[in-house]
Amino acid sequence: MCGIVGYIGHRDAYPIIIKGLQRLEYRGYDSAGIALFDGSDINLSKTKGKVEHLKKKAEESMSLKGGLGIGHTRWATHGIPNDENSHPHISNSGDLVIVHNGIIENYESIKKELTKRGYNFHSDTDTEVLVNLIEEVKKKEDVKLGHAVQIALSEVVGAYAIAIIDRNKPDEIVVAKLGSPLAIGVGENEFFIASDASPFIEYTNNAVYLADEEMAIVRLGKEIKLRKIKDDAIAYPNIMELKLNIEEIEKGGYDHFMLKEIYEQPRAILDTYRGRLNVDQGLIKMAGIDDNLERFMNADRIIIVACGTSWHAGLVAEYIFEDLARIPVEVEYASEFRYRNPVITDKDVVIAISQSGETADTLAAIKLAKANGAFVFGVCNVVGSSIARETDAGAYTHAGPEIGVASTKAFTTQITVLTLVALKLAKEKGVFPESKYHEFLIELESIPSKVERALESNALVEIIAEVHKNATNCLYLGRGYNFPVALEGALKLKEISYIHAEGYPAAEMKHGPIALIDQQMPVFVIATKKGHYDKVVSNIQEIKSRKGKIIAIVTEGDSQVKELADHVIEVPETIESLTPLLTTIPLQLLSYHIAVMRGCNVDQPRNLAKSVTVE
Repeated sequence: MCGIVGYIGHRDAYPIIIKGLQRLEYRGYDSAGIALFDGSDINLSKTKGKVEHLKKKAEESMSLKGGLGIGHTRWATHGIPNDENSHPHISNSGDLVIVHNGIIENYESIKKELTKRGYNFHSDTDTEVLVNLIEEVKKKEDVKLGHAVQIALSEVVGAYAIAIIDRNKPDEIVVAKLGSPLAIGVGENEFFIASDASPFIEYTNNAVYLADEEMAIVRLGKEIKLRKIKDDAIAYPNIMELKLNIEEIEKGGYDHFMLKEIYEQPRAILDTYRGRLNVDQGLIKMAGIDDNLERFMNADRIIIVACGTSWHAGLVAEYIFEDLARIPVEVEYASEFRYRNPVITDKDVVIAISQSGETADTLAAIKLAKANGAFVFGVCNVVGSSIARETDAGAYTHAGPEIGVASTKAFTTQITVLTLVALKLAKEKGVFPESKYHEFLIELESIPSKVERALESNALVEIIAEVHKNATNCLYLGRGYNFPVALEGALKLKEISYIHAEGYPAAEMKHGPIALIDQQMPVFVIATKKGHYDKVVSNIQEIKSRKGKIIAIVTEGDSQVKELADHVIEVPETIESLTPLLTTIPLQLLSYHIAVMRGCNVDQPRNLAKSVTVE
C-alpha cells in the first residue's frame, strides 16, 4: 500500500525523492520520510502527515546533500500514523536504514527474540523489526548487506517491497520484493527505485520490474544483479521500455486527478478497444483470447474475482457473459474466495480484474485457482504488474495512469475489455445472429462520443450536488445491468465525500430499504429506457409516495420519469448492455462535486490508498 522511492547516481537525490513521493501519495499519505547519505553520514527526516509536511520539515532541519537516498509515504498498518512509526526506520547501530511496503506477519515473534538479544525498539512497526533482523544476521553471519537481506527475508512471513542502505556502503541500495510492487529505473550511471514508474519517468523510460522473491543489489557503475531470495539462483534483468509519459501523470489544468480521469474516459475507452475492434471487417482481435479460445469455449463456467470497483465491473460482466455468450458466471470477492475453500476445477476459467495489477487478495485468488488447474485470464491496467505476470493470459485496459484513489476510468475500461471478450465468445459460439453482432460492434465503437455527451451534464450535476451536499444518507437503485452501477455510485460517494450510501437492486427496496425513505433521503435511480423501465418507474412512484427526493438518470428525451423526479440527468440512448458505460458518468461527477463542496480531499480520501497490496 505504501509508496517507496530511492535514488543513486550523479544528481542530487533529494528533489528526485520528494517529487517521487508526491507522485506516489495515492498509495498512502498518513506520514512520510526521507533518508539521504551525504558522503559521510545518513541524514533523516520523517513526520506524520503528507509529503508537503515532510518537505517543509526536511528543508528546515537536515542537510539535503547527497546522491544516495530513500523515501517513503505511508498507509498505516502496524502502528498509528505518527513521527515514530513513519519510515525510514534505522537499525540499533544506526548503520542500516530501510523503507518498506507490506506486512511482516511474524514480526512479533522475531521482535521477542531480538529483544532478548539486546535490541531496543522505538516504534510499533513491523518494519523496525525487519531492519534489526537484517542487522542481526549481518553481524552474526559476518556477511555483506545483500547476503544478510537474503537470509533475513527467508525467515519472515508476509509481503514486502524494501529498499535498504548501509552507512558503510555509500555506493549501493539493496532492494527485494514479495507481493508488493517494485521497479528499478535504469539511467545513465544512475538508478531509480520506486513502487511504480511515475517517480522516474521524466529521467528514464527503461525499467526492470522485480518478480516475487527476487532481490537486487544496485551499485553505481555496475549492472543490476538479480538473485532469487530462497535458492540464490541468478536472475537476468529484463529491461522494459516504458510507454508512460510525464503528461499522463500531471493534472493537465484540472483541479483534481479524479476530475481529469473522469474526462479522460472517452479517450480511455477508445484506447481500450483500439486495435481490437474492427467494425468494417466485423472482427474482434484479442491475442489472449485467440491463443486460448479452446479453454474458453470448453469452460463449464467463468469465475470472476476482484475487489472494490473492479468487483462492480465484474458484476456488469456477469450480465454480459450470461446474456450474450450464454456462459454461466460467478462473481467473487477475491478476499472471500481465497479463504472459503472454493470448488475449482480444470474446466473453469477464472477472470481476475485489478486496475493496479497488484491487489494482494486478487493475486492470492489467482494462485489458488492455478493450483487447482483453472485457466486464469487477467484484466489489468499496469503493464508488467504482478497479475499480468501471474496469469495464463490476459488483456490490458490501456486506460493510462489512474492517480485518483477513487477509480473512474478503470471501471469503464474494464467493462469495455470484458464486453469485447463476451462478444468474441458469443460470435465463436454462434449464439448471436450476425446482424445483432454487427449492431453491437457499431454501438460499442460509438460509446466514446456518447460518453462525451454524457459529460455535458456536468453543470447540471453540480447544481444537484449543491442541493444534496449535506445529506447524511443516500440510496442508489438500479435494475439489471445498472444494479452494479448503483453499487458503484454509492461506493464513489462513500469513498470521497464520507456520506453513507447504499446501492440496491430497485426491486429489493421493498424488502427493507424503503423504511429509510423520508423527505431527507436522496434516492438516485438509474431509469434508462432499456431494460426494466416500467418496473423502475413503479419503484420511483413508490419512493415519491413516501416523499423521498428522487434524482433519476434517464435516457435522452424521457418524459415519464421527468414528471416524477425532483432532478433528471439525461444520458444518450444505447444498447442495454452498454448503458453502464454511460449511466456511471453522472454518478462519478456527482460524487466529485459533493466531495469538493464538503471540503474533502478528493484525490486522497481519508484511510484509503489506491493499491491494496496488503491483506
